[in-house]
Amino acid sequence: MDNTIIVALIGLAGSGLGAFGGVMASARLTQYRLKKLEEKVDKHNSVIERTYRLEGRMTEAEHDIRDLKGERS
Repeated sequence: MDNTIIVALIGLAGSGLGAFGGVMASARLTQYRLKKLEEKVDKHNSVIERTYRLEGRMTEAEHDIRDLKGERS
């Protein structure tokens, strides 16, 4: 085989491996970032659920206070 063809094949193999490595690194980074985003969303949803429950309890407490004030009048 001609030296030029051998060098071209080696360059092609190196480029292919480099591209494959880049794709794999990018995929790992994307998976990592998605995992962190999901953790943040879970935290946010937990806060929203707790806030919703607290708002319900506040409404009940305000209703009880109004009832007590009505009994005193």
